[in-house]
Amino acid sequence: MPKRYTITTALPYTNGPIHIGHLAGVYVPADIYARYLRLTGNDVLLIGGSDEHGVPITIKAKNEGVTPQDIVDKYHAIIKKSFEDFGITYDNYSRTSAPIHHETASEFFKTLDAKGEFIEETSEQLYDAEANQFLADRFVIGTCPKCGNEESYGDQCENCGTSHNATDLINPKSAITGNVPTLKQTKHWFLPLDKHEAFLKEWILEGHKKDWKSNVYGQCKSWIDDGLRPRAVTRDLDWGIPVPAEGGEGKVLYVWFDAPIGYISSTKEWAQREGKDWEPYWKDEDTKLVHFIGKDNIVFHCIIFPAMLKAEGSFILPDNVPANEFLNLEGNKLSTSKNWAVWLHEYLEEFPGQQDVLRYALNANAPETKDNDFTWKDFQARNNNELVAIFGNFINRVVVLTNKYYEGVVPTPADFTDVDTDTLAAIKAYPDVIASSIERYRFREAGQELMNLARLGNKYLADAEPWKMIKVDEARTKTIMYVALQIASALATLSEPFLPFTSTKLKGILNVSSGDSTQENRIENTWNEINTKDVLLAAGHNIGKAELLFSKIEDKTIQFQLDKLEASKKANEIANAKVEPQKDTITFEDFTKLDIRIGTILEAEKMPKTKKLLKLKVDTGIDTRTIVSGIAESFTAEEVVGKRVTVLVNLAPRALRGVESQGMILMTETPDGKLVFVNPDDASVSNGLQVS
Repeated sequence: MPKRYTITTALPYTNGPIHIGHLAGVYVPADIYARYLRLTGNDVLLIGGSDEHGVPITIKAKNEGVTPQDIVDKYHAIIKKSFEDFGITYDNYSRTSAPIHHETASEFFKTLDAKGEFIEETSEQLYDAEANQFLADRFVIGTCPKCGNEESYGDQCENCGTSHNATDLINPKSAITGNVPTLKQTKHWFLPLDKHEAFLKEWILEGHKKDWKSNVYGQCKSWIDDGLRPRAVTRDLDWGIPVPAEGGEGKVLYVWFDAPIGYISSTKEWAQREGKDWEPYWKDEDTKLVHFIGKDNIVFHCIIFPAMLKAEGSFILPDNVPANEFLNLEGNKLSTSKNWAVWLHEYLEEFPGQQDVLRYALNANAPETKDNDFTWKDFQARNNNELVAIFGNFINRVVVLTNKYYEGVVPTPADFTDVDTDTLAAIKAYPDVIASSIERYRFREAGQELMNLARLGNKYLADAEPWKMIKVDEARTKTIMYVALQIASALATLSEPFLPFTSTKLKGILNVSSGDSTQENRIENTWNEINTKDVLLAAGHNIGKAELLFSKIEDKTIQFQLDKLEASKKANEIANAKVEPQKDTITFEDFTKLDIRIGTILEAEKMPKTKKLLKLKVDTGIDTRTIVSGIAESFTAEEVVGKRVTVLVNLAPRALRGVESQGMILMTETPDGKLVFVNPDDASVSNGLQVS
């Protein structure tokens, strides 16, 4: 067993708030793991921080006309508070703009440089002449050489997850000006990953074949099998940590070099504040280092960062990197730039006191082995059908009946039946069952085992029927309620990693206090005591009154969230709508040849064996004529009768499906493909009037 655990979470970019994809992929599982380890008596350090040097930050600053520092200050504050309010139990949450991080990252670079671990190369990099700068990473967009995605970034394709260099892109374009970049020479420092290939093969492909998740191991194997190549650790930018070497003017440390060092600098910051020694948490072989990340960060945390640590020489390597896949939202990929997300800070405002509902729903649907989809309907069902109907229902019945029958005092049990002893034995088994799932990073499975304990409680009460038994056998009823209260007490402790706010509330209802473990008055049970103690809540103990742990979420609440997403979708469609370029210039005489009139649709019918065509009878003011129009996918025949329309009446007749069409109805089209009539908005405009 390790003496201590160092747990890190991926550093979120401070170019936007935290959304549910981040939570499900990284922060909820990391917090479950850390809370569980603390409950089992381990020395645990949970480290996080904001990544403030990414290119997306500089892009956002340019778009908003502010400085990068303005952007990172704004979102660091939002992210940090969101994590605190959501109950992520960081021992330290730092930021990469902190002086201690700049110092740590610079020293790390200088150590590797002094040891000759870098190679310096002058190479051709993409350059935007109009912007007068080299194009690093996300300043370049082009076609992914692996999957053909035409909107791949210069460092990574978000479609297939492949990491690459900007020069690998097909048909690259500058994200700043839209111009096709040129190649220009520049000098950079590279970490020669090929030098560490043999070590990485042995350490990962042989050493972690059985204990790393298949998605993590598979991606690492693919990279290593493809042959590792030198990776740049510097960039031509003015936002970041200056390269601390001769010739490094105008260059900064590449964000994927400096960001993981943020775990170390955050640990140093914690140690300085707490008066601790940081080194054992990073340099002692008795420490277990675990990185919680999303699948887009696997290569950096399993290959690049370990190669950096190995090259430095004094650091331990990660024991595990339990990366999750991606979480989608209502069938579409989460996107910060497109506002297609459920933002944590907004959720906390709109669902006050319901942090645990989101924690539970995200964990129950966690993308542990494949991409999963979050839907608001599933969120509602998880709350109403599981948290309310199973967990909350059991606790409420136990507390209400204890207060009703015994004025809130835990009764003294009589003789135990086989069912009672089996139930008490089952309680003792749950800590190890849940722990086994957590320690194998199967948090979804662990959460369901917790719910199974609540199901056990409900079944026990339903079968024993104390509300009936009280009328015929008071002694038996006391035993039933005593056993039920033991289940409730176990739930109060075992739920803490998954439902921390609920756990605190339940402990308050049961009137248990933690206190110092050496104090005789300590009533709250530790995780390990659940499976060793025969009595979790002693007879004669007073509990409090019933309070609802969870409340039902109504359809209107869910519909409000769905409407928000629909509004985001429409806003994106409008923002991203492509306006057709102007056609060739015509003369006024060309325009006067068009005879455009106001008309009214008198009759309409669907053309047989077609999807798009309606046969219309239109009063043009000069006559009544037949026009065939391709609008059937946007309108029914009944909808268009009586519509005022604008008609090109002198268009040469054309036969469509055997019907002669004598004109054209003028239409436009919204960004989402819906047709809209171009018609007059003044009721005084009569049929036959010309448009000029």
